Amino acid sequence: MEELIREWGYIVLFLYSFGGGFLALAVAGVLSYTGDLNIVASIIVAGTANFIGDQFLFTLARNNKSYAKNMMAKYGRKVALAHLLMRKYGSPVVFLQKYIYGIKTLIPLAMGLTKYSIKKFTIFNAFATVVWALVVGYASYYMGEVILNMADEFKIYGIALVVAIILGVTYYIRKI
Repeated sequence: MEELIREWGYIVLFLYSFGGGFLALAVAGVLSYTGDLNIVASIIVAGTANFIGDQFLFTLARNNKSYAKNMMAKYGRKVALAHLLMRKYGSPVVFLQKYIYGIKTLIPLAMGLTKYSIKKFTIFNAFATVVWALVVGYASYYMGEVILNMADEFKIYGIALVVAIILGVTYYIRKI
């Protein structure tokens, strides 16, 4: 299993981080704590993929507005929230979206549909990605022992709790 993690871990981390990556980077941080992955490599892989993913979405919306609008049509409330956050916070919303499940992919799309500067987005996205990758990566790495102890102690109850939390958060976000 450890060999499989070492062989595929960074590839899975890259692919998952391209579309978000919060959970994947947290798992990679814990796996780095156990020695199965390297924390610096995990942060670089996740950060790079996350940056490229957001740039891709921004550019997609900028160059193909009708496709982006069609993509976003089924997420009416979340798109409205994304626009509200953009109006209220401006450029710092690029930082916020890294941590808010459910709108992470919508913010770059929504910003790409506006006249927001691609140069400004790239600068904010690069800085936000570095901060996000360092915070999530190292926090999960240093919390590795706590997380593993909790998982070992609770086993099936811990898994059920995590699933319940994920389902609860997903349900709550869909209601927004």
